[in-house]
Amino acid sequence: MTEQPTAGITLRELRDKPASELKAVGPKLAPRLEAMGLETVLDVLEHYPRRYHDRTNVADIAELAIGEQATVTGEVKKVSVRRPRGRRPFVEMEVFDGTSYLRLTFFNQEYRAKIAEGTEISVFGKVDLYRGRRQMVNPALDVLGGPGEQTTGILLPIYAQSGKADVHTWQLRKIAAELLQRTRPRGFADPVDDDVLRARGLVDRTRAYEDVHRPSAMSDATTARNRLTFDEFLRMQVGLVARKRALERDRSGIEHDVNGALVAAFHAGLPFPLTKDQENVIAEIASDMARPAPMHRLLQGEVGSGKTVVALTALLIAVQCGHQGAFMSPTEVLAEQHELTMRSLLADLRVAADDTLLGERPVGVALLTNRTSAADRRRIADGLRDGTIDILVGTHALIYEGVEFADLGVAVIDEQHRFGVEQRDVLRGKGSEPDVLVMTATPIPRTAAMLIYGDLDRSQLRTLPAGRSPITTEVVGASPLERSPVYEKVRAQIAAGRQAYVVCPLVEGSDKLVAKAATEEYARLEREDLAGLRLGLLHGQMHSRDKEAVMTRFREHEIDVLVATTVIEVGVDVPNATVMVVEDADRFGLLQLHQLRGRIGRGAHQSFCYLLADPVTNEAKARLQAMVSSSDGFELAERDLEIRGEGAVFGERQSGWSDLKLGRLPRDEPIVMEARAVAESILDADPELEHHPQLREEVEDLLGDAVEFLFKS
Repeated sequence: MTEQPTAGITLRELRDKPASELKAVGPKLAPRLEAMGLETVLDVLEHYPRRYHDRTNVADIAELAIGEQATVTGEVKKVSVRRPRGRRPFVEMEVFDGTSYLRLTFFNQEYRAKIAEGTEISVFGKVDLYRGRRQMVNPALDVLGGPGEQTTGILLPIYAQSGKADVHTWQLRKIAAELLQRTRPRGFADPVDDDVLRARGLVDRTRAYEDVHRPSAMSDATTARNRLTFDEFLRMQVGLVARKRALERDRSGIEHDVNGALVAAFHAGLPFPLTKDQENVIAEIASDMARPAPMHRLLQGEVGSGKTVVALTALLIAVQCGHQGAFMSPTEVLAEQHELTMRSLLADLRVAADDTLLGERPVGVALLTNRTSAADRRRIADGLRDGTIDILVGTHALIYEGVEFADLGVAVIDEQHRFGVEQRDVLRGKGSEPDVLVMTATPIPRTAAMLIYGDLDRSQLRTLPAGRSPITTEVVGASPLERSPVYEKVRAQIAAGRQAYVVCPLVEGSDKLVAKAATEEYARLEREDLAGLRLGLLHGQMHSRDKEAVMTRFREHEIDVLVATTVIEVGVDVPNATVMVVEDADRFGLLQLHQLRGRIGRGAHQSFCYLLADPVTNEAKARLQAMVSSSDGFELAERDLEIRGEGAVFGERQSGWSDLKLGRLPRDEPIVMEARAVAESILDADPELEHHPQLREEVEDLLGDAVEFLFKS
């Protein structure tokens, strides 16, 4: 007989065991748990209670006053479904707590009828009177105990349950109780050293799992959650810090000469002075590029803060040393606009060329997108090979097979959140350890940036260039009477020689629905509010050739008003546009509204942003109020995090990260900072995690294939 292991249980052991190995999970319950995403024993262990029911803080039914809100606990005595003719069925329930009966009525919740008589429940709601009896309509309900279950503890864990999957909190509590009972003999292996835990007042992992599922007091549950939240952030931070150090340690980059004449000539020829922020960020980038380790830097730039000039500086540092640069944009419209901007800014610059009569040639810039013709692709391929193309601008077409640089020295990736880590790595692989500059105009709160981009050094551009006009933002009701003056203001701006955008409402569903909404709004405006003006239409379903034709006509002022979807959200630059009208603005996210507003105010004229909306939720009202009160994207990012929580940041998370079970931003910012410090100190002393095998396992399980090159051994 083999000896049973005595070491603590690791999370990987539990990950490899199906939930059906628990006796409380029978053959009927297992597929229902699977429908909730609870497939393994680890899934069950990390399905934490969402709250706890304090059985000392309940009211007696006999004492309830009409009109008050209260929590009551009792036994279900009767359940019935009523089916009135011509109306939807509803569920009635009778609950008895030893002092009196309470009627519960549930509309549009027929699944409540599955709750068996004899089940103990807790309900919270408003008490009213119906036919002389106390009742609650659609109260919040928690099943405390299944038939026969003892629920005499003071704190009862309440788990997220599923009416659809027919899984109740009392079943989850029973499963968690068995799991804890079976793990007690061995306890849980702890990936964090005792001295680290003591220094930070953290309990050990065995105690944390016990107290999060079975606390004897709320303080125990809070302490347990703090420890498990710390673990979530620590795994992420170890992965990010290890990635950053592996890039610096294992790879030898290019030591660029950052003081060459090309960059100096570029800055001297700019039609405007650099801002202090631009000077500082350029100095940080130059310092990175002068070192032998490859640069991996994130540039967060406020909308209109001049990121393109900074990116061009990085590209020209490479070019002046005889290398090439790549600039990758998320959309064709944006790539085409960047190429136009670069050609304009670089028109007077020359680089050495021994094979020419004068020994020099213009800086070579080319554009590569999916619509580039086969002939142009061949020409670009030749230019990349012989080095006459210095800077290649394009979409993700840049990372396709067949795009081969002679000597890629720096890669700039615009709007990084549109690309995954893998695409970043593929582009970097086009050269021999090129420097990488990642840019985003989406402001990211400080703590969230540490979680998402913790493997990159970070720079910020917050100051707008001089001469930018202020933007007045107003929220206007969406009724025809209220919006009419807005379109009169649009007409007045057009009459003064300016241009405007009208952004169409966000339609849930496919891009085709969004395009249809934009097309219908375009036709309505042309017929009604903006009749007689020159209107253009732009949406994502148009052929890229048609999109560029519309944008060209708008840039050249052949169009007065561009009716568009959020395809214009990022990067479109027409300084003469001074009005932005956003229809149904309450449907948009706060940072998306900020990005849209950034399309105006790019010239010297006063600009106006009108948000047409009749918000009904508190969240929508808060978003619109934030837009009116601030134009600082970084301030709005922090506000967005407060309004929406971490979903605002992790909506387009880099692939490889699992969802946080307990961690929440901005609430847990101190824990994130603590986890970062611990991750750095652990990796300082044990770079390969040879003495922290369990922590290494957990980081590997979090990141999957992305972890391969982090640890050499």
